[in-house]
Amino acid sequence: MARPIETRKQQKRSVTILGEGLTEQYYFTHIRTLFGYHYTIKPYYFSVTSLAEMDKKITEAVANGGFAIAVFDADVSSRNEVEKKKLESIRRRYANKKNVILCESMTSIEYWFLLHFENTNRHFKDSNATEQELRKHITDYEKKVKFLQNLKWVSELCADGKLETAINRAKVFDHSGESYSDVYKAFELLNKLK
Repeated sequence: MARPIETRKQQKRSVTILGEGLTEQYYFTHIRTLFGYHYTIKPYYFSVTSLAEMDKKITEAVANGGFAIAVFDADVSSRNEVEKKKLESIRRRYANKKNVILCESMTSIEYWFLLHFENTNRHFKDSNATEQELRKHITDYEKKVKFLQNLKWVSELCADGKLETAINRAKVFDHSGESYSDVYKAFELLNKLK
């Protein structure tokens, strides 16, 4: 009598996206809806999260073999020496970890959004300057729940191949200029796991 073949479901590794603000929360919530990706967003109600808190959340997310995608703005670390040291420590700690993706944007995630429209890595004085440039393309853009909760802005942001364009631009620029975004790395992982 033949032994039954044991069938095992390959355990899917969970993906957790960690962010520091409402913009990231709504953006990735809408991306999940539009593209059917599977991930958890934490904290559920994003708030301004320090790099130290982000580090703790990364550790929790990967504790059971999952993936952590940490999305944050790097501009504070360029103005504050203490935050700069924390960011450098996080970069070193996770540099060789395949289950941790650090998706920092300089000056802010709005630079990532801008890459959907413009081929630039020029210097932006601060996140307000980046937002002002973005408003040339998304005229009603604002970092308020009333705007962010609407799926339409992310849908339009990604329409007509603009998401792929942004991914390609971010990869080409990498960290070679004044502005950069690693958010494309989140999409590389999500597409690989899909």
